[in-house]
Order: sequence, then structure tokens, then C-alpha cells
Amino acid sequence: MADQATPPAPRNNRRLLGWTWRETRGFLFVVPWLIGFIGFIAGPFLFSLFIAMTNWRMQSDPKWVGLHNFVGLLNGEDTRFVQAVYNTTYYVVFHVPGILIISFAIAALLNRKVKGVAIYRTAFYLPSITTGVATAVLWYWMLQPNGLLNNLLDIFLNPFGIDAPNWLGSTKWAMPGLILMSFWSVGTSMIIFLAGFQGIPEHLYEAAEIDGAGWWQKVRNVTFPLMTPQIFLTSVLGIIGSFQTFTTALIVTDGGPADATLFVLLHLYQIGFRVFNMGYASAIAWILFLIILFFTIVQFVTARRWVYYEGEKA
Repeated sequence: MADQATPPAPRNNRRLLGWTWRETRGFLFVVPWLIGFIGFIAGPFLFSLFIAMTNWRMQSDPKWVGLHNFVGLLNGEDTRFVQAVYNTTYYVVFHVPGILIISFAIAALLNRKVKGVAIYRTAFYLPSITTGVATAVLWYWMLQPNGLLNNLLDIFLNPFGIDAPNWLGSTKWAMPGLILMSFWSVGTSMIIFLAGFQGIPEHLYEAAEIDGAGWWQKVRNVTFPLMTPQIFLTSVLGIIGSFQTFTTALIVTDGGPADATLFVLLHLYQIGFRVFNMGYASAIAWILFLIILFFTIVQFVTARRWVYYEGEKA
């Protein structure tokens, strides 16, 4: 009996480089993302680490110096970097709790079924979608010695013989001025908290009232536990964003007066794009990355003890 020709393999079972056609198609869908990841994330990430270990001032070829840039930063030789770390930490310590408290309070007030509440929600959220440059210019004008804020403060302080602060010209008041400015954009955190408030079941409050719980008992035993995921998310994003503060400091004070508002990212910018010492600037960027990574890991580790997700087992 004559040998019959072997029928071709089904299309899905054909192999290309050891993969079936179905597996190959799946990989082809991922290729654009891989190209973007390697070209725009992993590639620059590794290249910046290489640059951080060189002395590269852009006018000449990079020279390998190993860990010299990191040693100089960590042993305190760069006093401006030490000052920048202190200023950034100062900003984070007051900015993040302030944002949490203010946005939580606003969300609680706006979580009411009253006429026109949507207008107020929109009004509080609008500053968050305004560009950082526009916000910085607006507050630069408001924080001037004869600006709108000081004119309002003078109404209440002058009768007591107290002068309004020189927000941007004093080393004592410059950082509080930037922190005050940062509270302008609480809209994003407010929306997160507002969504959390609206996700709390009403029957829990009703059950608490039946048990005789007062206002504070309901807030403490119902609201706070169910809002911990939103508080956790906002604090993580707030710390990451605060350590990367740049635009407002650059436009409003440029690090002054006397480096009182010099942030780590602003110092990095000055070293990299004014002095053109890219190697040293990359080392600063890596240290900032490690600082942010450390605080983020600490938050995720400690979250197991205080963050409650509805539906999970105790």
C-alpha cells in the first residue's frame, strides 16, 4: 500500500523557534511593550547607574571613578547636598500629614447629600489639574511682602503690632511658605478619600448607633478602619511625590534664600544642568531613589499592622 503523505500540522501547533504559533502570537503582542521598557525604562536606568560611577562633565568623555561620587555624598563633603536632604525631609514631615488631614476633613464635609455639593467638589479639585508652573506663579505673587496673603494677615496682626512674615525673603519663613503653597493642591487626595467615604456601608453606622455609639465612637471604630486603605495609598503617593518636589522651588525661590528651600531634586538639577556634572548628578539621583525606595518598603511592611481591607480574614 502506497505511503500516504503526512497531513500538515494544525496552524496552532506549528512551531517557530520551539514555540507554537499561538505562543508566538502572544509574544508578538508583548514586543512593543518590551521595546518601550528596554528603550525608555531599563536602558536609561542602567545607563544612569553607569554615569553615576564616572566623572562626566559633558564637555569631555566620561572617566571611571567607581564609587567616588557616592562616597563624597555620603560622608558629608557636599554641604549643599546635606542641606538639601534636611530641607526635603522637613518638607515631607509637614507636607504629608498636612495633606492627609486637610484632604480627609474636606472629603468628610463634602460627603453629604446637600444641594450644590458637586460644585464645591469641583472647586476643590480644580487646583489639582492646574499646571505646577501656573500655581507657582500665582503663589509667588500671593506670598510677596505686599501680596494678597500678607494684606489679609495685616488686618488681624497689625492691631497687635505684629508684622506679616516675609515668606520668600526669610530663611525662617521660606520653607513654611512652600509648605503652605503645597496645600493648594489637595484635590487628588480629597477625591480618593471621598471615594472611600462613599464606599462605607450605611448599615455599619446604623448598627453602631443601635449599640449606643456616639459620633466619636463611630468615627474611631467604623470610619477610620474602613478608610485605612485610602490613608495608606495617599501617604505612599504623598511621600514619593514630596521627595521629588522641584517645580515650585525652582520657580518661586530657586533654592533661596541661602539654600533654605534647596531640595534634593533641585540640587540635582543645578549640578546636572548648570554645572554639567552629569556623573555627580546621577549619583544624587540614585541616592534619592534609594531613599524613596526605603520609605516605600517601610510603609508596605508596616501596613500589615494597621491597614484593614474589608472582606479579608483577621
